Amino acid sequence: MGTIWLLWEIPAAIVSFLFNKIVKLAIGILFTIYLALNKSKAKQWRVLSEKMINAPLILPVMMTKGPRWNTHAIIGTLGPFKVEKAISIDIATANKSARSWIAVVYSFPGYKTVTRLESEQIPDNLWQTIELPAGKYSLGVRYYNRTETIYYPAVKIDEVPFVEAYNIPSDINSYYDSLIEQKNWFYSSLHYYIYTILKFRNYLPASFVRNEYLPMGAPATHFEYNYLDSQQTLQIISKPKIIEQFDIYFTLYDRSSLPLTWCIITELKYTLSPQDTKGYFLLRIRPKPEFAETQIKVKTERSLIDSSNQLLTIGTCDIHD
Repeated sequence: MGTIWLLWEIPAAIVSFLFNKIVKLAIGILFTIYLALNKSKAKQWRVLSEKMINAPLILPVMMTKGPRWNTHAIIGTLGPFKVEKAISIDIATANKSARSWIAVVYSFPGYKTVTRLESEQIPDNLWQTIELPAGKYSLGVRYYNRTETIYYPAVKIDEVPFVEAYNIPSDINSYYDSLIEQKNWFYSSLHYYIYTILKFRNYLPASFVRNEYLPMGAPATHFEYNYLDSQQTLQIISKPKIIEQFDIYFTLYDRSSLPLTWCIITELKYTLSPQDTKGYFLLRIRPKPEFAETQIKVKTERSLIDSSNQLLTIGTCDIHD
């Protein structure tokens, strides 16, 4: 890497990092006030859609709290709400809407993960109850492998109905097709540093890089990610067992962290053609619903073939492999 590039890139990344933290704090405060003034919003499922991201504050909130857009899942949030003892979720409705789903309880306003439910790891009951210490929480639900008829589940708080099941259209994620049009100097500045820390990840603590790149990474998912230079090819080679037993969700982002392209990888060798801009990619690797009890552990290895080609190998830690 050239000295001139480093003299520009590192200071610019530091400024971007500081800008990100200041804006994240400010947006978080504003959103907390917004929810406090609009208490009816807390009692409704807020499912990401074109209409929702055009509402006040929603896109800036997403670009600070969950900026690595999950283009493969339908995402809904509920709350904040006060809990004395427990919340209950109508999992029968969730099971009819998606073959695989994750429900995560977050503290509020800190948005730290408190606990979670995963569709593959709970009994096939009508309702599931989560006991919690008294406090304030929010709930996030991600639907994968969804069906044509989709409902977000009813929820009870301390045995009292809080929200009813909520129907959403099956094409609700179509807004991703034009999300890149939201790009501007603000979002570019907010996430400029991410490419840089990925570029220098070998010199930085792995936990720091992960926390910056995946501030709200979903549980039960193996993640792999890296930078991608302009005009650089990415090859992804997977072992047959991985293709057979796992869903491999791929998303490419530009430096503003808005999605450029995405797909589900189903072939043993996938090649992303060279792109015109610098950015970074993210793989979310989840067991398929029919292989929820798999004993295979995913292992990924990154390598640089040359300056124009990156290679990512997805293998297993299975001793029988």
